[in-house]
Amino acid sequence: MGNFIVFEGCEGSGKSTQARLLYNRLLEKGYPGLLTHEPGGTSFGESIRRTLRKGDHINPSTWLFLFSAARTQLLDEIVRPALISGQTVVCDRYFPSTVSYQGYGYGLDLDMIYTITEIATQGLRSDIVVLLDSPPSLGVNRRKGQRRDRFETEPIDFHERVREGYLKQAKDDPERWLVLDATLRKEEIAEAVWGKVQLLLGNIQANPIV
Repeated sequence: MGNFIVFEGCEGSGKSTQARLLYNRLLEKGYPGLLTHEPGGTSFGESIRRTLRKGDHINPSTWLFLFSAARTQLLDEIVRPALISGQTVVCDRYFPSTVSYQGYGYGLDLDMIYTITEIATQGLRSDIVVLLDSPPSLGVNRRKGQRRDRFETEPIDFHERVREGYLKQAKDDPERWLVLDATLRKEEIAEAVWGKVQLLLGNIQANPIV
């Protein structure tokens, strides 16, 4: 089986940039890898993503079920086959986002979220969760002038609760979570991520690129 690495963070944290940097580094070092994202990665998931970008006022419980359905499809079509083939899968967001946004942000019952998530993922957890942490106000400012989705239009206290949710999850599972200061230079963050990932890859033979 391959390894499953997830990047998480509030809006504008730089997680997508770091996910791509790690993916590129894996390939440069000769490790087979795959880069994907949530919601998306499949035609069904991308339709959910387009709906999100419209900013429609949809009930938070509806988002929970839509994201969970998209996640199930992504795991079935993309992630599990890649892991079975021995690839390292790098994913921009996974179920910790649901816990933080729908649970802490919108106040949905956490036990319900974990139950639905368990069904949607069949218990598949990532080997590493990289959390790029920064004050929500900083992330919102970084996104100014860019097209905003449903979550980015929420007030700052919503994003504060989302951040609280991430930090609580990281505190509860410190061995699996790597929390990094998102305000550091992207090169510094990338090196810290690679240090953690190397420990995971220690027993996997790379195929050097000639």
